[in-house]
Amino acid sequence: MGIEELSTNKLSSLSLGDLISRLPIIQGGMGVGISLSGLSAAVANAGGIGVIATAGIGMDEPDYFKSFLEANLRALREEIRKARAATRGVLGVNIMVALSNYAEMVRAAIEEKIDIVFSGAGMPMNLPEYRPEGSSTKLVPIVSSGRAAGILCKRWLTKYSTLPDAFVVEGPMAGGHLGFKSEQLGDSEYKLEKLVVDVIETVKPFAEEAGRPIPVIAAGGIYTGEDILRFMKLGAAGVQMGTRFVATHECDASAAFKQMYIDAKQEDLTIISSPVGMPGRALKNPFLDAVERGEKVPIKCPYHCIITCNYPNTPYCIANALMNAKRGNLKHGFAFAGSNAYRVKELMSVKELMESLVESYEAAAQADET
Repeated sequence: MGIEELSTNKLSSLSLGDLISRLPIIQGGMGVGISLSGLSAAVANAGGIGVIATAGIGMDEPDYFKSFLEANLRALREEIRKARAATRGVLGVNIMVALSNYAEMVRAAIEEKIDIVFSGAGMPMNLPEYRPEGSSTKLVPIVSSGRAAGILCKRWLTKYSTLPDAFVVEGPMAGGHLGFKSEQLGDSEYKLEKLVVDVIETVKPFAEEAGRPIPVIAAGGIYTGEDILRFMKLGAAGVQMGTRFVATHECDASAAFKQMYIDAKQEDLTIISSPVGMPGRALKNPFLDAVERGEKVPIKCPYHCIITCNYPNTPYCIANALMNAKRGNLKHGFAFAGSNAYRVKELMSVKELMESLVESYEAAAQADET
């Protein structure tokens, strides 16, 4: 089983083969620099799966603009080692397929013996080829449909004689770049509940044939313990949450970035057209207002970090904008955020957050039984 039986009101563990997380809560990988070793280790220590985001991870390296690949690889290895030194819990990395240094980053993470590689923002068709024989690292694609999950299962089975260790299904209520067309974001046909069931049904025959579970994890807009219960009742093995972890003491973003979440109102959430060619959910601010007015920020692109970015024609560099925001320079950047960011009202520790999620889950489960 990918999840324990829900016969009690206790929140079950999450198993990916021989890898077991005490709680079925994955902290979403948030770039640029929002979830690094500080946040990921705190989540792992609290019983969840902590995730380091690799996009722009080398931004604080002195040679970042001159030696893009080397700086990112060095920073990735350092962040994994720092997180590992701070926790004995489960750690993952989020590596976007769209990164121009994708293959090198995956290989480096696996060499560092990371527990899990989460991979989305594109189809990780060839991800298994970077995992050497004997490696215990789990490979978990992030998808937005059952169709995508089925394509990946067939491809991996045919070419690599393996299957994903799990799937994350990210719906249209997530923050950051979204794997949907703009017109699909409010369409009930693309609700996360439907997508999760679709992926579960799609991977079921592959799991049965392989004789092992392929857990499916729900992501995008999940905010409370009641939300967690709802998706686990649908058959999800766990959930991934990003927005909830931003306003924590341990989050690696600046205080100004976190405060933007705390101050946000529902009407501040907006869908932007990202320079990388995808819609994205973000918090309105003067920087995005200027972009909407057609103002352009001069760009020098020494590294072309995202394959799909049309950098000669884009109005601004999204990597620089996100780096500025992480550092608190919101005049020259902006914050991505999930659909429930406006509900964040206070700063708390990761431990407090995780305890509140477990408590609200158990209260909801008990109420559901009566």
